[in-house]
Amino acid sequence: MKKILKKAAIVVIAMVTMNVAAQAQEKGDMAVGANVVFGSGDNFSNYGIGAKFQYNVLDPLRLEANFTYFLEKDLISMWDFSVNAHWLFPVADKLTVYPLAGLGMLGTSVDLGEFGEYFGGSASDTEFGFNLGGGIDFKLTDKLILNAEVKYKLGSDWNRLLLSAGIAYRF
Repeated sequence: MKKILKKAAIVVIAMVTMNVAAQAQEKGDMAVGANVVFGSGDNFSNYGIGAKFQYNVLDPLRLEANFTYFLEKDLISMWDFSVNAHWLFPVADKLTVYPLAGLGMLGTSVDLGEFGEYFGGSASDTEFGFNLGGGIDFKLTDKLILNAEVKYKLGSDWNRLLLSAGIAYRF
């Protein structure tokens, strides 16, 4: 069984290596997009809407800056800004997968209202963290791409799983 798995891994690595040479996205390509996000962590989950900008630095290397505003829930509002690197692996004519790594900031704000602790007020915090994850792009046309992504944010005081789906326009 180990020999079969080892041979299968070698075949997959060879196929991926050959596909990297035939990237559909090339150096200098840019795209803008929008997405919906589900965030969960530390016994709290909420939904957000986001925007992103992508730029291919090299044929297989794409940088992405994204901003997500999470809808207020239980008097807590949040935002997330990240810059991630995607290493693109085309697996079919219209399908590309990628691992991602990057840096991000997560901001939170709690509105205690007039009946909150100490008769109201608010509190906020912003922290830096690291992103790890992966995603998939599906090319609808030469210009439109559907995507899905899973990203885990690691911070000093928080960890958060983000699941997103969106669309991007390449120009």
